[in-house]
Amino acid sequence: MGWILRILLFMLLVTVVLRSAYRFLYGVIEGAGMDTRRVSTRRRTQVTGHMVKDPVCGTYVVQGRALTAARNGQTAWFCSIECQRAWLSGKA
Repeated sequence: MGWILRILLFMLLVTVVLRSAYRFLYGVIEGAGMDTRRVSTRRRTQVTGHMVKDPVCGTYVVQGRALTAARNGQTAWFCSIECQRAWLSGKA
């Protein structure tokens, strides 16, 4: 009965080692930029555009995706609604 348990544990160990090796090699291939099925189906989108600085927290945001507000004839861009509210209230 003990030899059956040993065989099952050995098979489990082999499975874990092979799966780990596969995932490692796949990561190396993906990192090298080689085209694989999984990489080609999930394309990364690149956001481009003019970067603006949030006057409250200092984060840089793509102008086309930033929130805007105007105060005293001055327009500002924000990374979040919290920063926008703080600026409009004059706390920042």
